[in-house]
Amino acid sequence: MQEKRTVLVTGATGGQGGAVARALLDRGWGVRALVRSPEAPAARALAALGAEPVAGDLDDPGSLRAAARGVHGVFSVQPCDLAAPDPATEVRRGRNVADAAAAAGAAHLVYTSAAAAGQGSGVAHFESKAEIEAYVESAGVPATVLRPVYFMENWRYALPRPDHGGGESAGGGERVVPVALDADTPLQLIALADIGRIAAAVFGAPAEFTGRRIDIAGDELPVRRIAEVFAAADGVPTRFERLSDAGLRERSPEVAKMYAWINGKGFRADLAALRARHPGLLTLEAWLRTR
Repeated sequence: MQEKRTVLVTGATGGQGGAVARALLDRGWGVRALVRSPEAPAARALAALGAEPVAGDLDDPGSLRAAARGVHGVFSVQPCDLAAPDPATEVRRGRNVADAAAAAGAAHLVYTSAAAAGQGSGVAHFESKAEIEAYVESAGVPATVLRPVYFMENWRYALPRPDHGGGESAGGGERVVPVALDADTPLQLIALADIGRIAAAVFGAPAEFTGRRIDIAGDELPVRRIAEVFAAADGVPTRFERLSDAGLRERSPEVAKMYAWINGKGFRADLAALRARHPGLLTLEAWLRTR
């Protein structure tokens, strides 16, 4: 019997890392989950699925090297705070993971970046990822860069509860969602679960994917259609209300720059090719049925 290959997954208790860990476990891979505390509830939940939680810190190169020792592959993702970006810290952490993969002699490093990286957006958390991409490609480890578009899960935080107001007694109510995008702007979307499935496929087919940078998405809809999809999913009338660009810039210049880039240029993943290679990618409607 072939020995089970193991992947060190950073960010294993987060959205992307957790999705990758679960997808790898589903496919029979060994998963070494990098966590701050193996006894934390999220780490114990991963252990119950078959992962091996190991203590480590993205700011501690020694702990990363110890965690990566003997692994076949490394999945790299770094947290970032869009409201308060810290590019220097994000880049340092990305380099630390790449260095640990190189020191371990890993056969494959998969890094998740962003589909806007290197596109001249001026958005700090996009440009920091472009810098990490360049470092990954120079680190001496066979590598693949995955570039996700807008997460479907972002809508969980954007959608308020319905405002029943005067219509509550009749069971009515409307959900009004402030958005920083024009109604006709096409928005590409991807579910975290699909990032996990694509990453697992990449680890399973190194000859096909090594050396590539791939924008990944599962759906594309004009913004006005997204409101209709949410309304159809739960029966709550949903209306998007356009935020003022000036008001958004006052509250968060970084967020304003990001949405200005999406409105002006936007994501350009090849959906047809992605769906052909990865059947079953979730549309927004399908993702809503899984919530």
